[in-house]
Amino acid sequence: MELRRRLGYALLLLLLTIAASIAGYRILGGPAVSFLDALYMAVITLAGVGYGEFVDTSKVPMLRIFNIVVVVIGVAVTLYVFSAVTAFLVEGEITHIFRRRKMEKRISDLKSHYIVCGLGDTGRHAVEELHKVGTPFVVIEHQAENIQRFLEHHGDDYRQMLYLEGDATDEAELDRAGIDRAKGLIAALPVEKDNLVITVMVRQKNPAIRIVARCTDMRFSERILKAGANATVSPDRIGGLRLASEVLRPHVVGFLDLMLKEQSRTLRIEEIETGASSPWVGKSLGELKMRERFGLLVLATRSPGEVRSSSFLPNPPDSLEVEAGTIVIVMGDVSEVRRARQEAEHDSAQLEPVRG
Repeated sequence: MELRRRLGYALLLLLLTIAASIAGYRILGGPAVSFLDALYMAVITLAGVGYGEFVDTSKVPMLRIFNIVVVVIGVAVTLYVFSAVTAFLVEGEITHIFRRRKMEKRISDLKSHYIVCGLGDTGRHAVEELHKVGTPFVVIEHQAENIQRFLEHHGDDYRQMLYLEGDATDEAELDRAGIDRAKGLIAALPVEKDNLVITVMVRQKNPAIRIVARCTDMRFSERILKAGANATVSPDRIGGLRLASEVLRPHVVGFLDLMLKEQSRTLRIEEIETGASSPWVGKSLGELKMRERFGLLVLATRSPGEVRSSSFLPNPPDSLEVEAGTIVIVMGDVSEVRRARQEAEHDSAQLEPVRG
């Protein structure tokens, strides 16, 4: 951006110099000097091409003095413009190359991250949420203007965002994004067939990854699920449900909106999975003291091995004993959720004991 600003200033200065030169030649040269004559004289003088004087300055001393000033200023302005153009072409390209290599190095160091395919109307909202909760992610977008528009809109908060300019349906781009090390992928391209292609390739390369695909045409939903996606999301269906919720339960929707938009804290409903050697195993929810220690409200739990949505136990009692693999649904600040998740997933020997 600094190089573009510098180039803009240089071109503006050049235009002002040309305009001042034209005005000077016409005023001092008299009515015999037309606009075209003055423009031609200004251009050949500033360019220093060595042509003869198109406007005769030998008979008017002030015009000759003015021409000397134009030559001196013109040389300086021309050199400045040349340096600005060179810097824009050379330094800008070099900076882009180094930035791209640095970004690819950072991406190669990522593990258990998420990949967002597409930075359009759907993908950008997914990116904003991943950024808010502090989850590492990589964006793949083939239209550079979408990336530039997104970065300019969000400013410095997304200056370190990792992204790749390329086609997300290209296997090489998925490899560059670290698909074999990723924990999850969001296929948010506007065309369902592209999301289907991504799902097939990703599932073959990483059987353990969780895939969620955008699907506006519900006829493709079953195909994408059969291809290996864990879930599909229809923006139209979500929008319809939101409209109904605004009518039926406006205060609940208002609370959820406040939870998502609040700037001082990042409140979310999150899930925590208990590791096999976790200090939580064998403890009851009451003994874990989730509210006192982390400020988290336990909303529901799911026993290990259950996959059906109906297997959730809402508002579980404090006496419920946590097992290895138990999923605990909590609401609270994401920083506290992250701290609780770290404790729940790691070896009890590496963490402070849970006091009952």
